[in-house]
Amino acid sequence: MSSPQIKSVLLVGGSGFLGLHLVQEFYDISPVRPKIHVFDVRPLPEKLASYFTFDPKEIGFIKGDITSEESVKSAIRESGCDVVVHSASPIHGQKQEIYEKVNVEGTKNLIKCSADLKVKALVYTSSAGVIFNGQDIHNADESWPIPEIPMDGYNETKAIAEKAVLDANDFDSDFLTVALRPAGIFGPGDRQLVPGLRSVAKLGQSKFQIGDNNNLFDWTYAGNVAYAHVLAAQKLLDPETKHQVGGEKFFVTNDAPTYFWTLARTVWKADGHIDNFNIVLSRPVAIAIGYVSEFVSKLTGKEPGLTPFRVKVVCAYRYHNIAKAKSILGYKPKTGLEEGIKYTLDWMNETQ
Repeated sequence: MSSPQIKSVLLVGGSGFLGLHLVQEFYDISPVRPKIHVFDVRPLPEKLASYFTFDPKEIGFIKGDITSEESVKSAIRESGCDVVVHSASPIHGQKQEIYEKVNVEGTKNLIKCSADLKVKALVYTSSAGVIFNGQDIHNADESWPIPEIPMDGYNETKAIAEKAVLDANDFDSDFLTVALRPAGIFGPGDRQLVPGLRSVAKLGQSKFQIGDNNNLFDWTYAGNVAYAHVLAAQKLLDPETKHQVGGEKFFVTNDAPTYFWTLARTVWKADGHIDNFNIVLSRPVAIAIGYVSEFVSKLTGKEPGLTPFRVKVVCAYRYHNIAKAKSILGYKPKTGLEEGIKYTLDWMNETQ
């Protein structure tokens, strides 16, 4: 049976890291490509890496503010969309009020505007981090509860937004919603994870290891995350599957948990950085150093190099069960981890 046709999609946050991969995946839909509009505070990059093969001239751009009802409704009307995909979110390390404004207020405004204007489907990019509070997560499925005390402001607001999205699902009015929870996203366009690992190697710090590296961790290639969004949108529009998907949440990973430092060392090895030995800092020692680093940073006004939060993230088991996404969405990762790392490094080499 062929997939239901998406006539027009509005990609909220489509100029961002994940957003570019969403543009590519919706652009690649065949045999009939939907009309694609990007709604963002900044336009698509003037120069795209060769990895992205879509033609920017075929992508509509609408500049706007997700917290403005007038702005969002104008974008929905202009795009004529039957599907809204919401991947807009501030990066980690921002002030709490920014997360509240974009992740909570912006998402609730987008929900209201979409429902008012009879959009058929809203696909929300949540985060696997909504269930993480610093404790180990082993093979978590969607039944795992969201902790009462969140790990940080980012995931706290993502969880609030996710609940608002799922609560808005209404089969009677035919306004259907779904939330996807990707874990550890990386890929071309990433300005944080892989570039940060390269910087560590250039500073000669790749020999340092925090924790014993026995903890399994989920990474997810951005193209796979975007592919899952396309599948979710199609399933919401399909009368035969919409009741399985509407109001539901799905973990999305590469389905290949690895030891935490494997990704880093694969990146470093590809760049020719191979250490003969590692200096291992145990979790307790690293947390203590993190507190000292935070204290010193307050005195100097400089960004701390190590924090207790980062230590807890690095040392925790965090891997998930994606059986639900595989069975209901039909999701299967298209790009493996090593292939994804190669694409990411090629992109960095091309754009530097």
